[in-house]
Amino acid sequence: MIVAGAGWRQRAKLHPITLGEFYLVTGTRIGFDTSLPASFPPAEDWSGRLEQAIERGASHLLSLQYEEGYWLGELEADTTLESDYIYYLHVLGKAEPGRIAKLANYVRRRQLEDGGWNIYPGGPSDLNATAKAYFALKLAGDSADSPHMACARETVRRLGGLERTNSYVRFYLALIGALGWELVPSIPPEIMLLPSWFYINIYEMSSWTRGIVIPMAILWAIRPDWRLPERAGVDELFRDPSRRTAAFDWSKQLLSWRNFFLALDRGLKLYEKLPWKPLRQRALREAKAWMLKHIERTEGLAAIYPAMMNSILALVALDHGPDDPLTRREIREFARFEIEEGDTIRLQPCVSPVWDACIAMVALEEAGLPPDHQALVKAADWMLSKQVLGPGDWQVKNKEAEPGGWAFEFRNDWFPDVDDTAFVLMALQGVKYPDPKRMEVAMRRGIQWLLSMQNRDGGWGAFDRDNDRKFLCNIPFADHNAMIDPSTADVTARVMECLGRFGWPADHPAIRRAVEFLTKDQTEDGSWFGRWGANYVYGTSGVLRALETVSLTAQDYSQRAVAWLRGVQKPDGGFGESLRSYELPTTKGNGNSTASQTAWGLIGLLAAADRSDPAIAKAVAYLVDRQNEDGSWSESEFTGTGFPSVFYLKYHLYRNSFPLYALARFRNRSQNVEEDRALTFKPSEFRLRSGF
Repeated sequence: MIVAGAGWRQRAKLHPITLGEFYLVTGTRIGFDTSLPASFPPAEDWSGRLEQAIERGASHLLSLQYEEGYWLGELEADTTLESDYIYYLHVLGKAEPGRIAKLANYVRRRQLEDGGWNIYPGGPSDLNATAKAYFALKLAGDSADSPHMACARETVRRLGGLERTNSYVRFYLALIGALGWELVPSIPPEIMLLPSWFYINIYEMSSWTRGIVIPMAILWAIRPDWRLPERAGVDELFRDPSRRTAAFDWSKQLLSWRNFFLALDRGLKLYEKLPWKPLRQRALREAKAWMLKHIERTEGLAAIYPAMMNSILALVALDHGPDDPLTRREIREFARFEIEEGDTIRLQPCVSPVWDACIAMVALEEAGLPPDHQALVKAADWMLSKQVLGPGDWQVKNKEAEPGGWAFEFRNDWFPDVDDTAFVLMALQGVKYPDPKRMEVAMRRGIQWLLSMQNRDGGWGAFDRDNDRKFLCNIPFADHNAMIDPSTADVTARVMECLGRFGWPADHPAIRRAVEFLTKDQTEDGSWFGRWGANYVYGTSGVLRALETVSLTAQDYSQRAVAWLRGVQKPDGGFGESLRSYELPTTKGNGNSTASQTAWGLIGLLAAADRSDPAIAKAVAYLVDRQNEDGSWSESEFTGTGFPSVFYLKYHLYRNSFPLYALARFRNRSQNVEEDRALTFKPSEFRLRSGF
């Protein structure tokens, strides 16, 4: 039981426990639905098992906390990272044989039976991942005639050949002379000269796209002579090596944005052939200045792997050689993503300490850790030190607001994000901090920043405001499927949950607009898309939890979502959804049960389903039954999303934090012991976005 103290208020008790929950919590079987899973324990054992699962889960999570106060789990991705890294080390002239061998081992061991590589466990072979792996292994010394390489080569051809690969595969090959630049979409640095008020400019691209593309624009213009050994050739990956072409798919609709941008691309390629380009040097200076400025106050450009790798290559092309102090610093930061294990090296795409820490804090608070517990106080102290109080790119379209957000990584001051900020504020709610004034000031700034970031459609995106010009997704180099950063259901729900936990009502203008966005964004079957987690289970759970905090779960749209969740629950009581659902929505909700997704499903059901719903009991039983002895849960699937259909993630702490939170939330709701540990902030104390 959490003890309320000065400045803290206890939430009013919830409705009485139901008969179904009475069985689960006390072990007394009274009138409960008979469709419980066969693994359900004897009644007399259940109450103890539930409490033991929560205690073990909390103990395990506490054991993972770093001395400084944060949590940090591995962030796992696909083999395109290791393939790119092999390429990058060769370009830099730092291809140490031992290091390359370990990277190649990691790539080689993840080849599928059909010869390809996938982008998530259980997924089909992916053309781009396979082409990158083949090329990287050639650089590492694998013979093109060896069986595994021949098989990979045939898979590339079967999937469409090199001509069907995305812009980024072709760009990196062109940099080393393996492909002609005419096969690569144009990325001219002159885009830097388009003013921010112009309909097309760099600030209409998502923040991550800016970080990736601006260094590429520098490389596009300079075109350094980085020819690698002859073995790096890839002609054999074309379906027809005698016709080295690239597929630029024109729209059947003549007057379309796709055709406009493809025609523009042809014009830009003609422009590149001109002997004199009047704006080129100025554009390069602007691109370089932007890149150097955004390397400051970060641990590498945008603190993510593709932007960091591209910035290092751009620095070298700009005559900041590998031994230049700035380049050395960037190389060192990038190398920190390496994880060496046995005879392999794998890479993380970035690190996630703020994100991992705030989720762990909320889970431990729900589990019953006292608000003045040393672990929570230490975590809050670390978290407060990470609040971003300096300028950022978000200010280009949000000039009136003061800084106050949090970033995902250790330091990424140019790019605080909405999702992290909302979750951090919820985590800080549960801590009784020894310096309450410092906490209050930080939280006020965070709330005000969130409100200022609301989009005109009522939702929230991740990093920027009103970053929603969909026509930009037709630009040829936009095939990473994340060109813009529009409002999404999951981020909108997180902010709404945060505000609701402070006691803000459903009729508050910011929440009312958010609900309007969410109801419009709901799919016909009642689910919501998950932009940053897999997929509809993640999105639907988050929205239901948000609606619960503002007392809107009785609405028809909430109950349709509950019905959808109930309908996709597995016979074993779990929830699971393959990343395939991003490409084939007909597969939504289908996949192997996982600990993290079962937790999400349970959180959604607890928010809005009837308390006696057997689906709740089944999900609880699934999580309790599958907990490991040390308090952890096992999970092999990827359940995180980077770029839908292109790049996915496995957050290694998800499988431990979310199940703990879900089980503790079930117990607390059942026993009426849940408390609100939030400092009170009145809505009237904050400004809405201008014009709202």
